[in-house]
Amino acid sequence: MIEKGKISALQMGIMMYHAIIATGILFIPSTVYEAAKQDIWISPIWACPLGLLSVYIAYKLHKLYPNHTIIQYSEHILGTFLGKVLGLVLLLLLYTSVSVMIWQYGEFVVSEFLPHTPKFVIIGMMVLLCAFAVHGGLEVIGRLAEMVVPVFFLLFLIIIILLLPDIEIKRMLPVMENGMMPSVKGSVALYTWFAQFGIIYFFLPFLTNREKGMKSGMFSVLVVTLTLMFTNIIVILVFGSVTENFNAPLMSATRYISIAEFLSHLEALVMAIWLAGTFIKICVFYYAVVLGTAQWLNLSNYRSLVLPVGFLIGVFAMQAFLNSAEAAEHFRLVSQGLMDTLVYGTMIPMFLFFVAYIRKLRIFKQRGERER
Repeated sequence: MIEKGKISALQMGIMMYHAIIATGILFIPSTVYEAAKQDIWISPIWACPLGLLSVYIAYKLHKLYPNHTIIQYSEHILGTFLGKVLGLVLLLLLYTSVSVMIWQYGEFVVSEFLPHTPKFVIIGMMVLLCAFAVHGGLEVIGRLAEMVVPVFFLLFLIIIILLLPDIEIKRMLPVMENGMMPSVKGSVALYTWFAQFGIIYFFLPFLTNREKGMKSGMFSVLVVTLTLMFTNIIVILVFGSVTENFNAPLMSATRYISIAEFLSHLEALVMAIWLAGTFIKICVFYYAVVLGTAQWLNLSNYRSLVLPVGFLIGVFAMQAFLNSAEAAEHFRLVSQGLMDTLVYGTMIPMFLFFVAYIRKLRIFKQRGERER
């Protein structure tokens, strides 16, 4: 196998948790509020089944081809030519997705914390840092994710506790004032996050305990759902109807924290959470792109591609959007369901699973006819 390292099912679940929640805790509340209003905390519940479905399909494909990733078994299922074409489409979608993630990271850091620092410096440093982790291999990324998660939860808990004096229960009332449909419509915007769970098809072949792969993946989906619910509840209890006016409501909420005029301006805590999670998120997708590209090119080692792919991703990230208005239009379309993550995270694996299942039925039928 092209990757010699191994990770546990728990490490994979933690990696996927960071990969989804890193950007979710900041940007989801304002994105969902337009449709769901005060019911934004319910929307993650409706989006959760998509994450569970993505994990289930990826695991079922893994059971059919236990030693291969999606780039490899797509050729077994569709044939060499069509498999290569589908693999190329999937990789292009992943390149685009990672580039948008990195652009979003650079734009947020420049706008919120380092307005006088050139964006290419911020993006370049993050790509270079992630390149070191990806070059170290899957085990390094898994261990980094394990190290980050307790700090992530500790800081997140501190922020929630400190925000408690500023909350008002009436801001989230009445619950389901207009029925279930607003929260269901709000969940559509969450599909772009939950569909990303399908990317575990790159990691399942490298688990030390493969039989726990689906259990760990689904547990990660549930923890992400609970985290988003708590985040949305806190945001709506603090801001109420003005939530949609903030690009990153949780970051803005922490600026309201003031205890005895001593403990205040704690947005650095949110920044620390976000940076740690975003680093793992980019590493996970960066690794998937590098590994997938190496497998598509039939290389024996993916590490030679780490820097070239990182350079391409960095260049794409700098050119992803001309300005913030164009980016806002892109994310508006994404929130309406036009999302590349749904294609590579759920739709392509689902298509491959159905084709593989049909082929398997044909083989059984042919064997039965021969026995007769």
